[in-house]
Amino acid sequence: MGRKEFEASLADGVHAQLARMAGQWEGRFRLWFEPGKPADESVQRGSIRVLLGGRVLLHEYTGRCGGEPMQGVALIAHHLDECRYESAWAESFGTGTSIMFSTGTSGDPRLSMLGSYSDKEGGSTWGWRTAIEQPDDDTLNLRMYNISPAGEEALAVEVNYRRMPAEAGSA
Repeated sequence: MGRKEFEASLADGVHAQLARMAGQWEGRFRLWFEPGKPADESVQRGSIRVLLGGRVLLHEYTGRCGGEPMQGVALIAHHLDECRYESAWAESFGTGTSIMFSTGTSGDPRLSMLGSYSDKEGGSTWGWRTAIEQPDDDTLNLRMYNISPAGEEALAVEVNYRRMPAEAGSA
């Protein structure tokens, strides 16, 4: 990656788009274990910060799942040389003690990335697709889909964030 390419991306490219997501967020978290049957719903709060001069986003969030506290963290970046999004995600509920790595092709307005995990009981590999959309500066929607070994995709998690107002006296 050349410096000029990165500076252009920061000015009005993919990295500028990522930076728009920075802020404090609150919204509705919903979880499905089976298609069409919501299993849980709660409030989720998140903080998204730009790190390393605009190279990476850090999304930290908290909520509840099954009545228990839940927290998670995700690093999200765009690799200019490879023309792809990359993320590393860990959560107290969803990933156990592992980190899920995902990638996605540039050009998808939803910022879609695909990762995978193993089903411990059956030994099968499942896909996990994360799609992030920001229709306006105050709305951020995250949708995560389970993809069965047969390729069937079903909504598993949805978070509909609204930007929280800046606190008085904040810079």
